Amino acid sequence: MNSFLSALQFLTIIPVTCPSIVSDKQLGYSSVFYPVIGLLIGSVLAFLAYFLGNMPLPILATVILISWVLLTGGLHLDGLADCADAWVGGLGDQQRSLEIMKDPAAGPIAVVILILMLLLKWTLISYLLQKQAVEVLLITPMLGRLALLIMMLFTRYIRADGLGAKLVANLPETQIKAISLFGMIIALYYLGIVPIILMLGMLFLIGHYAKKRLGGVTGDVYGAAVELVEISVLLGVLI
Repeated sequence: MNSFLSALQFLTIIPVTCPSIVSDKQLGYSSVFYPVIGLLIGSVLAFLAYFLGNMPLPILATVILISWVLLTGGLHLDGLADCADAWVGGLGDQQRSLEIMKDPAAGPIAVVILILMLLLKWTLISYLLQKQAVEVLLITPMLGRLALLIMMLFTRYIRADGLGAKLVANLPETQIKAISLFGMIIALYYLGIVPIILMLGMLFLIGHYAKKRLGGVTGDVYGAAVELVEISVLLGVLI
C-alpha cells in the first residue's frame, strides 16, 4: 500500500498520504504501479469523454486536455520544458545542459515547445473524439507511464542524489519486465502495432540523444519521455 500511494502521490495531484515512512525498497517498488496510475488517469479522461459527449467537440477536447494536465500537476510538461531549454541553451556542453535543467525558470524555447506540444495534443484529442475512440484516452496515459519503466531499465540515470537515484537503485526488475510486457499486450490488442512502434522508436531516440548529450538520463528526461511518448501513441492511432 505504501508503494501504491507513493506512486499515486508522485504522479498525480490526488491528495493521499502514506500511512508510514516510505522505505527505499518501497520507493523502488512503487514504479510497478506507474502503469496502473496511468490507467487511473486514462479512466478519468475516458469518463469525461463519455459523459460530456454532448458538448461541442472543441470544448470537450479542451476540457479533456486541461484535465490531463491538471491531474498530473504538469509534472512531465515541466521536464519537457527543462529539456528543451537545455538542448538549445546548453550548446552541446554536458555540464551546462545539466545546470540549465536544474534552473526552475523557463526560457522562450521551452514556452514555444510547450505551446506546440499542447496544440498538437489538443488536435489529436479532437480527432479521437470525432472518431469516438474513447479507449485510446484510456490506454495512452498508461503507455506514457510504461515508458518510464522501460527507460529506467535500459538507460543510465546520471544524477547521484535525489529521489530519482533512490528509485532507480531499488527497481524490482523482474516485476517491471512482467508488467511492461502485460501493458504492451493490452495496448497492442486495443491500439494496434503502429502506436507501439512509434512509442519504442521515440524511446530509442530519447535514450540515444540523452546519452550523447548528457551521458545518460535525468528526471527531466523521464518527464519529457512521458509527454513525447503520449504524443507518439496518439499520432500512431491517427496513422
